[in-house]
Amino acid sequence: MTIKVALAGAGAFGIKHLDGIRNIPDVEVVSLISRDLAKTQEVADKYGIRHVTTDLADSLAIKEVDAVILCTPTQMHAAQSKACLEAGKHVQVEIPLCDILAEGEEVVALQKQTGLVAMCGHTRRFNPSHQFVHKKIQAGEFNIQQMDVQTYFFRRTNMNALGQPRSWTDHLLWHHAAHTVDLFAYQCGSPIVKANAVQGPIHPTLGIAMDMSIQLKAANGAICTLSLSFNNDGPLGTFFRYIGDTATYIARYDDLFNGKDEKIDVSKVDVSMNGIELQDREFFAAIREGREPNASVAQVLPCYQVLNDLEQQLNA
Repeated sequence: MTIKVALAGAGAFGIKHLDGIRNIPDVEVVSLISRDLAKTQEVADKYGIRHVTTDLADSLAIKEVDAVILCTPTQMHAAQSKACLEAGKHVQVEIPLCDILAEGEEVVALQKQTGLVAMCGHTRRFNPSHQFVHKKIQAGEFNIQQMDVQTYFFRRTNMNALGQPRSWTDHLLWHHAAHTVDLFAYQCGSPIVKANAVQGPIHPTLGIAMDMSIQLKAANGAICTLSLSFNNDGPLGTFFRYIGDTATYIARYDDLFNGKDEKIDVSKVDVSMNGIELQDREFFAAIREGREPNASVAQVLPCYQVLNDLEQQLNA
């Protein structure tokens, strides 16, 4: 049986999902939603998608649509996730689930009520580099003592991953920190019990802090230091150093190195090296198997509880 999908958001991330889905059998994107109809049509033509619209409700009304992937602005994520569940559709929403904790809690409650698959795009759980470390931990061969993470961008103006102007403002805490806060607890297999944050000056036009530093401690004693910046004019992206009891691992995107900077082959860890594709594969497998996916909205909610605590600290 082919799973029929509607995808909302024809920007940089929506296209990553379309490319990933091309490699997954028995899944078809039948509807594409985005705010600029001409651009949406252009992407739809390229990927052979027959229905385009600027309104998510139009796609939710299509009976054959089984599932929706949301790659829309952060501020819309929770409300759109709820709309999908209310329409009887499985949903995968890109990270973050929400930027207001109460809205994320409503999504989790609605998922429990409907029993549909609802998943959040916490891609780091799926990247082969981080999966390699996760498997070592599960096998009892490695335990994290400390994670040292740097998330660095150069974004003095409001641009997306393709260097195009954005219609919304990205956020270091609610978006970029969410990846690491969730990954740290997931890799440790232990909840975060202590979290501290400081931030730099607020940008005069974007209204957000461009620099931030976060400290975390898990119940099992492991610690994490996370540095984030939109001001960094250097290598861009997120760099993870896992310091453990038996080894040190350094993850740079999908590449993994040991502490001596020797490359580790992670090409056989999973069926693909593309984290977005692996995330989508998990979403569709959970739908087919009628089970909770890895990175379900319920599993990732504790991450947003930590972010909410940090936001209250920063605003105090």
